Amino acid sequence: MKVIDILKEDKLSLSFEVFPPKTSTNFESVRRATEEIAELHPAFMSVTYGAGGGTSAYTLEIARNMERHGVPTLAHLTCVSSDRATVHQRIEELQAAGIKNIMALRGDLTPEMEGQDRSAWDYRYAVDLVREIRRSGGDFCIGGACYPEVHPESANQKEDILHLKEKVEAGVDFLTTQMFFDNNLLYNFLYKIREAGITVPVVAGIMPITNAKQVEKAIKLSGSHMPQRFKSLVDKFGSDPAAMKQAGIAYATDQIIDLFANNVTNVHVYTMNKPDVARQIQQNLSDILGK
Repeated sequence: MKVIDILKEDKLSLSFEVFPPKTSTNFESVRRATEEIAELHPAFMSVTYGAGGGTSAYTLEIARNMERHGVPTLAHLTCVSSDRATVHQRIEELQAAGIKNIMALRGDLTPEMEGQDRSAWDYRYAVDLVREIRRSGGDFCIGGACYPEVHPESANQKEDILHLKEKVEAGVDFLTTQMFFDNNLLYNFLYKIREAGITVPVVAGIMPITNAKQVEKAIKLSGSHMPQRFKSLVDKFGSDPAAMKQAGIAYATDQIIDLFANNVTNVHVYTMNKPDVARQIQQNLSDILGK
C-alpha cells in the first residue's frame, strides 16, 4: 500500500521509523526489534539508509521483512556521493522487492565528504534524486524531508521553503518533518508552507528522548530548539535512567496528543529501534487512535 493513500484516509495515524544494523553481526538483534515494532501494526514503517549509503543492503532486507509482516514500508534512499548507475540499481532492487514507497533524501555527509568538491556529483540535492525516481518509470510514492526549524544549510526559512516547493513540484507526494520539541514551531511552519502553495500532506516527526545523552545528539543532528519545559524535564530526571525514560515517553505522548487535537493527523515516531518505547507510546494513545 502506498503511504500517500494512508495519509489521505480521514483518520489519525501513527507510524514508526527503524534503522538497519551497521554490520551483519547485529543483524539478528535488529531484525527481532523491528519485527516487535511491526507487531504493533503501525500505519507504516520507514527504514533508514546510513550515511553515505553504508547500510543500503540491510535497508532493503529489513524493508522486505516488514512487508512480509504485512506492514506498508517506506524505504529511505539517499543520493549523496552516489552515481546514477548506483541509484538506478537501488531503485530497481526496491521495485523488484515490491517496495512501493521511497523516502528520497540527499543524506548526511560523512566527515570525509565534508571538505570534498561536490560540483561534479551526479546528485547534489534531494530534488535531483526525486526527479531521477520519477524518470525511472517505477510507480512509487515518494516522500521528502522538511525542517520546521530551517535546514542547517539554508540561509533562512524563506529560502528553505522555496527549495522545499521545488522538491514537491519535482514529484514528492508527502513530507515528513525533522524532529522538533515545540509544537508551535510546526504550526508556524505549516502556515508558512501552505501560504507558499505547498499542499501535500505533512507527517510530524517525533523523537522520544529516553536518556539524557540523546539530547546532545538531537541538537547536533537537527539543531532543534529545546523549550524550557523540556530542559527542566532533563535537568530533573536526566540522572535517573528509569525516570528519564518514563518522562521522555510522557513528553512525546503529550506532543502527539496536542498535534492530533490541532488537526495534525499523521505522526511518525523515531523509535531508535526500541520496541518498548514504541509500544508504550501506542498504549498511551490507544483510545485516541481507536486501537
